[in-house]
Amino acid sequence: MAHYTSTHRDCFLNKTKEEEENIERTFQGYKQLVSNLPNEEGSEFFDQICLYQGFWIADVHCQGVIAVQNHFKARSTDIIGATNPKSGTTWIKALLFAIVNRSKYPINNHPLLSENPHGLVPCIEIDLYNGRIPDLEILPSPRIFQTHISYTSLPQSMIDSGSRIVYISRNPKDAFVSLWHFKNKLRAVLSKPPLTFTEDFEKFCKGVSLSGPFWDHALGYWKASLERPQHVLFIKYEELHEDPVLHLKRIAQFVGYPFSSEEEKEGMVDEILKLCSFETLSNLKVNKIGKIVGTPFPNEAFFRKGMVGDCTNYLTSEMIERLDQITEEKCHGYGLIM
Repeated sequence: MAHYTSTHRDCFLNKTKEEEENIERTFQGYKQLVSNLPNEEGSEFFDQICLYQGFWIADVHCQGVIAVQNHFKARSTDIIGATNPKSGTTWIKALLFAIVNRSKYPINNHPLLSENPHGLVPCIEIDLYNGRIPDLEILPSPRIFQTHISYTSLPQSMIDSGSRIVYISRNPKDAFVSLWHFKNKLRAVLSKPPLTFTEDFEKFCKGVSLSGPFWDHALGYWKASLERPQHVLFIKYEELHEDPVLHLKRIAQFVGYPFSSEEEKEGMVDEILKLCSFETLSNLKVNKIGKIVGTPFPNEAFFRKGMVGDCTNYLTSEMIERLDQITEEKCHGYGLIM
């Protein structure tokens, strides 16, 4: 089995005592800033979420967002997968990693077969700037990252550098149901009582959810994709499901790693899609018994059904109508259909 050493974990090595103390003081300042933000308690699997620049973020991750804004230095070659939570995050991480590294690893001996996608592609604000400031300059290009940060809160260097951003949008009805299941799985690990479906639904509708308001998050990237199509690619989760070959090729072309005609003839596109499929990833040993590095959370929590339309098994007709109405009101005039 191919062994891939996640080099982003090396970005925290060789810090001097003085550097560590400076970083600690910096994050103490961020913690103080976050403590003064509007907040909600007990509504997620975190103790508290806070409202920062118009979006709800876990308080510990909000410190990371501020650190990213102040310290992250983007490159034009950077590739960023951006999502709302439970809207295809694991999928886009796997796809981007497989696309960019396809010349390095044979499909039958691939790092994705032995490591969870979240261990291969770090979330900038959660994995890299969570109480730490990494030296990302040591990473070779292209660097692949993922984020839940809203477009309007991205670090300016990411906008100015011309980094390529691939945003995956999902139907809010399916996204809500998936997020509710996910939060309760993690709450169970932390010995917290489950969130009731109705109460969580009300908060989601009001925009009080991780990275919410859900619609504002998607609209920010949608507008950016229209204004800067060479730098922001907007793809719908449902369309990726419906025609994966077409959209995988779009993603590969967009990030600068198009498939050659020879690769297509040899079946490389289909091989990557199979490798990164829900069926393959969810049934791997690492994703059945492993844990996300540095957390008590099992890898299997990130895999539920990976399907379109499961919301009808949970939402009442009134709930569906309400979400559709919010979507219509939020997206009216922008050309975005969710």
